[in-house]
Amino acid sequence: MKDKVKYHIGFSRTDLGEQLPVAALLCGDPGRAYRLAHKSEGLTFETTLSERRGLNSYLGSLADGRRVLCATSGMGAPSLSIVVNELFDLGIRQIVRVGTCGSLQDDVKVGSVVISRGALCRQGAAEDIAPVEYPASASPFLTVALVEAARQLNIDWHLGITASVDTFYEGQERTESSANKHLLRRLEGINQEYRHLNILNYLKWPGCMVFPPPASVGCWPTGLPAKRWLLN
Repeated sequence: MKDKVKYHIGFSRTDLGEQLPVAALLCGDPGRAYRLAHKSEGLTFETTLSERRGLNSYLGSLADGRRVLCATSGMGAPSLSIVVNELFDLGIRQIVRVGTCGSLQDDVKVGSVVISRGALCRQGAAEDIAPVEYPASASPFLTVALVEAARQLNIDWHLGITASVDTFYEGQERTESSANKHLLRRLEGINQEYRHLNILNYLKWPGCMVFPPPASVGCWPTGLPAKRWLLN
């Protein structure tokens, strides 16, 4: 079974080698996955695992020999749930989703870092994974490690709750930039409600990052040294 290639991501357990990656860094953009693997400080590119379906996956290594998988999860929760399922089945137990997000709070500026410790789930895909009452929480150990990395890098960072929604325009009340100017009544004023709840930002996938132990998941920005992403 180790040689069986996963249908969507396009590689097998054997392709990962004897030493499994200590973590997978996931992002939505294939180009960003490429840059993570090839241009991250402290990470040396090893090989391309697959570029099937635009779900590009690359292997890299840290100076101490630990290996890291940089991969594309696609846009939105349904695609991400497929990729995470298949990575978990191959033995990956630590996953960090990196990328951009939409701020809801005035103090979360462009270029700020948001580390998500949990998600408000307002998406259909998450309901296929766990009941709506189930807390979508990141690993506390990985979250603390990411906070410590942000402190060491002396960057502007924020720790909090992320709103996980399916749609980019309607679900995030982006009426000015959307072709659809009509919002359902339940979405009118949703941004203000979330601000009052101190929700930091919008993303389209965190509600699907729910896996049983020993898996650990977290959220981290791109463009920062790879060697600081991982637990020592």
